[in-house]
Amino acid sequence: MAILGGMGKQGILSLTVSGAAVLHKHYMPFIENGGLFIPTAKEYKIGDEVFLLLNLEEEERLPVTGKVIWITPRGSQGSKKQGIGVQLSDSSDMDQVRNRIDTMLAPYKGEDIPTETM
Repeated sequence: MAILGGMGKQGILSLTVSGAAVLHKHYMPFIENGGLFIPTAKEYKIGDEVFLLLNLEEEERLPVTGKVIWITPRGSQGSKKQGIGVQLSDSSDMDQVRNRIDTMLAPYKGEDIPTETM
């Protein structure tokens, strides 16, 4: 997984997902419009707008826009990875991203596998 740190308020991040199991660990279907957990050591605040390049199975590079809705700080309990939860924007551009994620996860039965999310 490659992570590029953010740059200011309009942070640019990158998340490379290889396979449905890894996507399952990062995707948050319970968030309105969907969300992703992005491991990063960069400092963000709740509400910061971010831009993300989501690389699915190394062949697709999907631009994702969203906002920070939670922060997992360094050294948090339960040995959770440091990072941010990003809610996907409510836009027609994100429909393609959500559809691609749902398609990739549809046959996957990983409900019992721990995630990086809440």
